[in-house]
Amino acid sequence: MAIPSHLVLVGLPGAGKTTVGRLLADRLALDFMDFDEELERRTGMTVAEIFEARGDPFFRDLEHTLTNEVAGRAPMVLSPGGGWIANPANLALLRPPARIIHLRVGVEAAVGRLGTKVAARPLLRVSNPKKALAGLWERRRSLYATADLEIDTENLTPQEVAEKIGQVATTMGWPVG
Repeated sequence: MAIPSHLVLVGLPGAGKTTVGRLLADRLALDFMDFDEELERRTGMTVAEIFEARGDPFFRDLEHTLTNEVAGRAPMVLSPGGGWIANPANLALLRPPARIIHLRVGVEAAVGRLGTKVAARPLLRVSNPKKALAGLWERRRSLYATADLEIDTENLTPQEVAEKIGQVATTMGWPVG
């Protein structure tokens, strides 16, 4: 069976959007796109380099352009950056019919998952990444709350999260595989 539109995974850095997204796409036989990876491929720069050279607004414009491009494509599993949801125009391009799935993770667990990779995250390149991540959570919490589905990823493996999304989506009447 086909899904009605894109499944968009949102959440804080370290929530597992890319890892779960790949697994979910495989499970549903869909294409997968990680926005950060795609923008890095297109620009030839890392996300951190884009932020450093051109700034946050430029990066957010790139995200929006990419969202516009995928809006008309066949259903995919999408993993945009953590701040993607903060732009209402992004949501307007995909929703409805896209389904937004919030992969929820606590700040402590997210920092632990990121480990040494935390320095590669432009918004977390500060003396206290945990405090910065807590600030992101506070600013984005109400946006994440608008998701069609929320999965607490804290005590689940990525495989379990992907399976749970499939099970819950089916229960909610989304025809998914």
